[in-house]
Amino acid sequence: MQQTSDAPQSLLKTRRFAPFFWTQFAGAFNDNIFKNVLMLLLAFRTVQAGQADILMNMAAGLFILPFFLFSSLAGQIADKYEKARLIRIIKVAEIAIMGAGAATLIMGSTASLLALLFLMGTQSAFFGPVKYSIMPQHLAPTEIIAGNALVEMGTFVAILAGTIAGGLLIQLPLFIAALAVMATALGGWLISRKIPDAPAACPSLTIRWNLFRETIRTLGYARKERTVFLSILGISWFWFLGACYVTQIPTYTQKVLHSSEGVATLLLAMFSIGIGGGSMLCEYLSGKKIEYGLVPIGSLGLSLFGIHLALTGTLAPVATPHSILSFLRAPGSLPILTDLVLIGIFGGLYIVPLFAIVQTRSEASHRSRVIAANNILNALFMVGAALLGGIFLGPLHLSIPALFLTITLMNIAVATYIYTLVPEFTMRCLAWVITHLFYRIHHENLEKIPSQGPAVIVCNHVSYMDALIIGSCCRRPIRFVMDQGIFGIPVLNFIFRTGNSIPITSKEKNPESYHTAFDCIADALEKGEIVAIFPEGRLTRTGEMGDFKKGIEKIIHRTPAPVIPTALQGLWGSFFSHKNGSAFAKRPRRLYSRIHFTVGDAVAPEAVTAEGLRDLVTGLKGESA
Repeated sequence: MQQTSDAPQSLLKTRRFAPFFWTQFAGAFNDNIFKNVLMLLLAFRTVQAGQADILMNMAAGLFILPFFLFSSLAGQIADKYEKARLIRIIKVAEIAIMGAGAATLIMGSTASLLALLFLMGTQSAFFGPVKYSIMPQHLAPTEIIAGNALVEMGTFVAILAGTIAGGLLIQLPLFIAALAVMATALGGWLISRKIPDAPAACPSLTIRWNLFRETIRTLGYARKERTVFLSILGISWFWFLGACYVTQIPTYTQKVLHSSEGVATLLLAMFSIGIGGGSMLCEYLSGKKIEYGLVPIGSLGLSLFGIHLALTGTLAPVATPHSILSFLRAPGSLPILTDLVLIGIFGGLYIVPLFAIVQTRSEASHRSRVIAANNILNALFMVGAALLGGIFLGPLHLSIPALFLTITLMNIAVATYIYTLVPEFTMRCLAWVITHLFYRIHHENLEKIPSQGPAVIVCNHVSYMDALIIGSCCRRPIRFVMDQGIFGIPVLNFIFRTGNSIPITSKEKNPESYHTAFDCIADALEKGEIVAIFPEGRLTRTGEMGDFKKGIEKIIHRTPAPVIPTALQGLWGSFFSHKNGSAFAKRPRRLYSRIHFTVGDAVAPEAVTAEGLRDLVTGLKGESA
């Protein structure tokens, strides 16, 4: 296992991540120089405005079409061969494509430029599965979110830099843009030579060349794991939204904001800065784990600020198109820029956890093909975005703000449907909001909780929030065994039910419920899940830890599994504890309190005793409850 780092930026100093990061950065930067030069040529230097609208949407469609056509083949190749060598081969192809692109820019042939855009998309389609499947091979589990956040941030900074560079280069002789894309392609190839080897995940795989059949088969790999497939659908929906915004910004700038090319570059820059910032904010809020509770928060922000942009993002006509300075002085320009930044920030919160789920929950031998399935669906959704833009601006003759409002309302409908279908996202979101509203959580040794296989977590029981706090800290879903009274608390009940918690009563009160709970625990452990119990059987009323019941010994005797002792500190005296009276019955005295969750070494099944576990938890928590 690789050594983990405290700050995500420290990964940029490591050979196992830095060369890969800068290689993908150079590729994204180069793509966007070329694409932005082409888009601005079409938007501002085509004689007929109607033809410009059609050609811009055609260009967007041609770039993403190869992701649909070739991703199944790319996924097979990425699983079969060593990935660092594949990246270098793909970068050589980029040099050839950019060489042809440089010549075509100088000649100025629109048809040839569009054809090269298709080739650029093809090269990117082969890079995608390698790009996301190589990270779990070089990064520790605690670094996956940081790695994804840095890659997403870097990608959109590269988009920003490429967009600005394209906006500047379009004002110069086109041979300078041609030299820029060639130099960047060569630089990316040189950096790629430093990427460490990443062994083939499935070297015995037989490559199948029937693209249509393999596309269907590849989508089948993604559907095997429900959470992975739904995450892929969520990622694809984000790229639908992003494609709608990014593709229309040049025309939106010209027709709705009555502004120049420089303002179009500024708007794209604000959107890119937002996504980069949101990606890094996601890493900070996640606490080195995959926190998919942030996904609904991202959806909410995308909807709110998308609506605001659609309803208010218009400027009055002017005799001369706004320059950047006159645009910034115009009434209403600041809210437009703010909306785009915030749409980007919430987009970063939305997409980073979904990428991490796809990477970590896919089988290693099929990971590249699952990521290829993600690219296929991304392509379908992005082609759909291009078609929707073409229909709105073509036959329907509707405005771009009307398009923005439509996709935002669609986002609300899609989010409502998905979070109803998969309430785990809403559950995790509520748990994250509640715990982070009341507490600052510090955790230690989370890596001691096994990343796979059955285990039982035991912990002291101080407050009604204990299960939410433990669940929000751990990287794996946990099934909590809890008293029926706590299980039935409003709001918390939704979280506990959605998390498949196991309610239990005493054997004296309800023998049938008691035995049913033990059956559920055994079933969960046999399936390789993690179960958490509070062996005291009740919340402490004194602040001191009570005796551990013998039920833990019964559980392990029936279904042997390692037991992980853990301890919570800092919760005694909170609104949710029994200090100075019953919980919930006194005025809250502390908000945002600092608490600790500490994980100890696993205890082998044959060594488990109730008394021994109590001693271990006591040692972990120290004197404080």
